[in-house]
Amino acid sequence: MLKKGSKVNSILTGSCPKCQNENMYLDSNPYHLVNVLKMHENCSHCGLKYQIEPSFFYGAMYVSYGVNVALGIAAFIIAHVFIKLNLKESFAAIIGSLIVFYPLVLRVSRNIYINMFVSYDPATKK
Repeated sequence: MLKKGSKVNSILTGSCPKCQNENMYLDSNPYHLVNVLKMHENCSHCGLKYQIEPSFFYGAMYVSYGVNVALGIAAFIIAHVFIKLNLKESFAAIIGSLIVFYPLVLRVSRNIYINMFVSYDPATKK
């Protein structure tokens, strides 16, 4: 389904955006909250340095904002339009979904951000 070499594959799997052969994170489970943002320094396959410059991933905060807004809108539409909850319950559904998906949003935001700057190159070898 997810074709190697596509940005969507790298974003959803958390793999190296350059070679897509290694997970960027030390722990692949984002719900191990102690390790949610701990990353390898470099890709062991292609040598890509993930922290491209100091404080590189601060830019992922802006991506995270957009992802959270989209998630909140989706939660509201599902709760209010499809499930027919009242406004208070719909806003509670938004808050609940943002809390539950917080670790995933953190990782996906970082994945999206690094994929904005690094493209897949099948010829990369260490």
